[in-house]
Amino acid sequence: MRQVISTLIVLIMLQACTSQATTTTSDSQKPSYRETQTMTNLDIVKSTYEGKTSEENGKNLQRYMTSETLWTEAAGFPYAGTYQGFEQIEKHVFARLGSEWIGYNFAVEDYVAAGDKVIAYGTYSGTYKTSGKHFKARVAHLWQLKDGKIVSFEQFVDSKTVNDAM
Repeated sequence: MRQVISTLIVLIMLQACTSQATTTTSDSQKPSYRETQTMTNLDIVKSTYEGKTSEENGKNLQRYMTSETLWTEAAGFPYAGTYQGFEQIEKHVFARLGSEWIGYNFAVEDYVAAGDKVIAYGTYSGTYKTSGKHFKARVAHLWQLKDGKIVSFEQFVDSKTVNDAM
C-alpha cells in the first residue's frame, strides 16, 4: 500500500512540473501568459468567447484553427452547412452575422469540458436588420480539439426563433 501511495505522489509531482519554464527577460520582451503556459482545451475555447473585443475573439479563433477545421451550423439555421477552414467560416457565417444583424451575440452561460471535447452553452440574441425583429435562442456549441488545435465545431440551436426574426 505504501508503494502505491509513494508512486501516486511521485506521479502528481511530475504532473505539476510539466508546465513550460521561461527565462527572465525585460518587461518589453516577456512572453505573454498564453505563450508561457500550456493552454487547456477549455482555455482555448474560452479565449474565442471571452476576449476584450470581438476582434480579439476572432484572432484567437483563427489562431487555434487549421485549414482542416470543420465548422457545422445546425440544419434549419439560416447559415446551415459545414464549412472548412477559417476563410470559408468567415465568408459563410461571420461576415453574414456582422452584416445582417444588429448586436448579434452569444452570451455563454457555462462550459463543460471532458478530454478533447468542450461544450459552451448559453443564449444567442440579436435584431435582424431587415425585419427589425429581435430574438433570443438557447444554444450549445460542441468543440473538439487535438494537440491544441480546433478539429471541429458543431452548433445546436433553436433555429425556429432565429428564422422567425428574419
